Amino acid sequence: MIDLDFNFTGELWEWHAKGDVRSGSWHFVTLPNDISHDIKAFTKHRKSGFGSVRVKAKIGETSWTTSLFPSKEKGAYLLPVKKSVRKTEMLSKGVLIDISINIAL
Repeated sequence: MIDLDFNFTGELWEWHAKGDVRSGSWHFVTLPNDISHDIKAFTKHRKSGFGSVRVKAKIGETSWTTSLFPSKEKGAYLLPVKKSVRKTEMLSKGVLIDISINIAL
């Protein structure tokens, strides 16, 4: 098993589904291009839904398991930041966040 650990700082941003006010919004951090490239290289032979990659993420004292999702628009992976994490760590869109992620292959 190969463990991949990455640390980076990214801005929290909000996404709304077009034309669907019922869906609410999602919050993401875009991974840096160099880290996204490394993750893609290490996971290129794995098949998963939508090209997602399972990770353990940590912001502040809060850790959770989630998936990174590739974004063709941004050319990088996106880390979803769920509401409970945002609430616990007192995060709002536009803030810069120090993040750790671990990818177990």
